[in-house]
Amino acid sequence: MRSSTAQSWRRWWPLVALGALVVAIVVVAAMAYLRPKPPPAVALPLRAAGEVELPGGGSRFDYASLDPDRGLLFVAHLGASEVIEVDVRASRVVRVIPDVSQVHGVLVVPALHRVYATATGRNEMVMLDEDTGQAVGEAPTGDYPDGLAYDSRRNAVWTTNERGGTETVIDAVTGTVRGTAMLGGEVGNVAYDPVSDRMLVDVQARNELASLDPSTLAVTRRIALPGCDHDHGLVLAPAQRLAFVACDGNARLLTVALDSEAVSGTADVGRDPDVLAYDPGMSRLYVAAESGWLTVLDVRDGQPVVIGSGFLATDAHVVAVDPVSHHSYYPVPAGTTGSPALLDREPVP
Repeated sequence: MRSSTAQSWRRWWPLVALGALVVAIVVVAAMAYLRPKPPPAVALPLRAAGEVELPGGGSRFDYASLDPDRGLLFVAHLGASEVIEVDVRASRVVRVIPDVSQVHGVLVVPALHRVYATATGRNEMVMLDEDTGQAVGEAPTGDYPDGLAYDSRRNAVWTTNERGGTETVIDAVTGTVRGTAMLGGEVGNVAYDPVSDRMLVDVQARNELASLDPSTLAVTRRIALPGCDHDHGLVLAPAQRLAFVACDGNARLLTVALDSEAVSGTADVGRDPDVLAYDPGMSRLYVAAESGWLTVLDVRDGQPVVIGSGFLATDAHVVAVDPVSHHSYYPVPAGTTGSPALLDREPVP
């Protein structure tokens, strides 16, 4: 004979299950409602100028860095653990540099003929010869190295260790680790301001922009970023004394006045903004998002104004811009032929 408790549970179980289903539906609907919506579409001020088929499978790409004098673009193919070198003037792949484990960040320093890449899978930074593509050194970093920045005054490369909440400072020639800067929380990207001689770091766990003395590696100022959720992307316009911060938690772009160290403007961008690029000659800012949405802003008056906003391509979250030709480049897992490709776009008035 069954107990009364078992009989009661059997009687109420369908209602309990239905209630759980309703709660789940409500939660999912609420999350979808609260998720940032794309801004209104505005025709992108760009036109297709070419497309270079890239080798390897259609796995994730990450950062890209351009040597504008030689027209050489270095692309991090994270999913393949490779760095792809592309001659953007000749529209051809020069070489593929293998065995850069889960490569995220890539940075070319033309003055040194060096390329630096974060081998995130090994918690290392790899040094490459720009002329030959050969590895010439490596250095240990903190946990989960991501973006990179170059301090030209001290000839040092900074790696931003996202999960470790630190910056590793490495001699750009010898690969010797000079020190570690502690940020007090998960970090996003890093950039060097040559005018103030300061390093700026997104501290995305705290929604703030940290300013550091690159000589002592000490944090000298923490700039609050009201209205920002999880600041990850970062690029500077040093001559205009501006920093642009992408907040991937709420699809916002914040403009920070570097001299006053305060937020001076905000704009809506595509969902999950990631990589930013700035063209000083045209005073244009490009914000590429994980959602494939691209936002182009005019910065001539010091206050970014959206002049284009729309879907570019699936997974087009990486952008690099050529300050000479003003073309912008986007590595994507699938181009017009379905194969991995580098999209080339030129500006239109």
